[in-house]
Amino acid sequence: MPRGVARDHDEKRAGLRAGAATYFARHGFDRASMSGAARECGVSKALIYHYYDSKEALLYDILDAHLSELVEVMEQARDAGIRGIIAAKLAAYHDADAEHKLQIDALATLPPEMQAPLIALQRRLVTTMSDAIRAERPDLDADRVRALTMSIFGILNWVYMWHRPGKGLSREAYADLAADFVLAGLKGLPE
Repeated sequence: MPRGVARDHDEKRAGLRAGAATYFARHGFDRASMSGAARECGVSKALIYHYYDSKEALLYDILDAHLSELVEVMEQARDAGIRGIIAAKLAAYHDADAEHKLQIDALATLPPEMQAPLIALQRRLVTTMSDAIRAERPDLDADRVRALTMSIFGILNWVYMWHRPGKGLSREAYADLAADFVLAGLKGLPE
């Protein structure tokens, strides 16, 4: 009779993702090992291999969970416009700096068939932001909307590089500042 799934299976996977993300981000995915990830997580190498058959499978799960959460929170904030989307995205980044760094640095190391669904999630993020820009400025052409969308992501995606909790602006205050900056910029653009 096959062994059933443990009651805490999902919690264990979430813990492994969090620990491995921290380890991979700190050491670089290409230099990291499953043994090191297991050590970081405080588990045996055998246990980590029980959940993931490869380092790439673990990275995929980290990125899939991270991007899926971002898509969910941004799409739920859609009705709140750009300000709500920015606030939701930055709130979702809280305690996800390692995952975000891996998204930027390591997604391209995965085989194409593993990259494809993750890139599809990234495109959903872009579409949500683009739609919010179009709602504010329906007069803008597609090229300008794309450039503005990528500029907004540039403002948001690099917060992990410079923001230090407890120093300077809180994430919430930065979300307000970024939204004010973006909305004022959109309003000021010529037609």
